[in-house]
Amino acid sequence: MAMKFEKVSEGKYQLDVQGYVCPHPQLYTKKALEKLQSGETLELLFDNPSSGESISAMCDSQGDDILEQAQDAGKTMRWTIRKH
Repeated sequence: MAMKFEKVSEGKYQLDVQGYVCPHPQLYTKKALEKLQSGETLELLFDNPSSGESISAMCDSQGDDILEQAQDAGKTMRWTIRKH
């Protein structure tokens, strides 16, 4: 599956990196967040559990807020990140 980045609505974007393993989900998340303006949100979909740790650490170091962390019935994780 190809990485998919799209605008969902005003100020809200979605990045789907399911099927990728470290370090790709973190790298794609970093690039996507760089395109956002302060206060905009990114809904991140990923299925590599170890990526969560590196994405969380990256958000901490950059000052971005993880507003929500959920896991679907399968193994897909759905996080909402607000750019600082």
